[in-house]
Amino acid sequence: MPVESIRGRGATRNSTPTRFNLKEREADGDWLDSVEALDGITPRQTTVTIEHPKTILTRNTSPDIGFDRSINVFRGCEHGCIYCFARPTHAFHDLSPGVDFESRLFVKPKAAQLLHSALSRPGYDCAPIAMGTNTDPYQPIEERWRVTRAVLEVLLETRHPFTITTKSDRVLRDLDLLKPAAELGIAAVAISVTSLDPRISRTMEPRAPSGAKRIDAIRQLNAAGVPCYVAIAPVVPQITDHELEAIVEAAAGAKAAGGFYLPVRLPHEVAPLFRAWLADHYPDRAAKVMATIAAMRGGRDNDPNFFSRMQGQGPWADLILTRFAIAAKKHGLPQAKFPLRRDLFRPPEGAQMRLL
Repeated sequence: MPVESIRGRGATRNSTPTRFNLKEREADGDWLDSVEALDGITPRQTTVTIEHPKTILTRNTSPDIGFDRSINVFRGCEHGCIYCFARPTHAFHDLSPGVDFESRLFVKPKAAQLLHSALSRPGYDCAPIAMGTNTDPYQPIEERWRVTRAVLEVLLETRHPFTITTKSDRVLRDLDLLKPAAELGIAAVAISVTSLDPRISRTMEPRAPSGAKRIDAIRQLNAAGVPCYVAIAPVVPQITDHELEAIVEAAAGAKAAGGFYLPVRLPHEVAPLFRAWLADHYPDRAAKVMATIAAMRGGRDNDPNFFSRMQGQGPWADLILTRFAIAAKKHGLPQAKFPLRRDLFRPPEGAQMRLL
């Protein structure tokens, strides 16, 4: 895999996508093939492409996921988390799940209008919509595009239940929408906290807010009456698992409404990217990390099977489960549950959205 500039990025490689019968890029002998050797590797600049999808709601029938519909207003994620299971989706665009995923982004500026249309259809069955299930709805480009905010305005207008999962304290900027939604019982937030150590976060999640900022966001949301949970997701053995108890304690101190954890998953192209990242940043323990992951995944880099993919298996998985349970009991952190009201939903009126 071609080596990329690692400054400010999570992935250290930019592999060619091959899973969807796309033509592999081959060197043709011109001088561009040697440009990196001649001029050095230049930092990759972030670009944003406008996307015009026909629909915005994504459906799933996975039995181990607690929602059947989701919204992702962005493709790709500038946070650059090296372990992100959504990285392989960039291959659909003939782009690399590596550095392309975190630098060549797509935005859906008409997401709110598409949602308005979907909720207006006769016979629409109301159920919670999950946001942030694939890419983060509060990654840096949301500050300019404000697409997530526009979607929240529609959800509040129609009193439609929703959940948000994010790694960013930018969620606080929409507190004026989240608070009234929470008062109606239709909103819940989960903030992912993987590490409280800035040295780890700088390489593992280079463009995401610090763990301390995320804990503070949990505190502010719950103080404002918005139920906010901590998601220790993922737990990376030999890299972040030693922080499990500290994160539980910090989240409980921030009055988190509850918590849960997920072991790291390495589907498809994520596994080789993660291996390359380990070789560059943790060469002293790379083999041990992968051996532990394999022990939790039935001898493989990844377990794609329902239920076990979310829990892991074997002694290592049992140990993490036990440690989390003991820490949660000790610090009074409840199990995460998302009881949201569905009975308040009212379809949009007419072709135009109501003014709040």
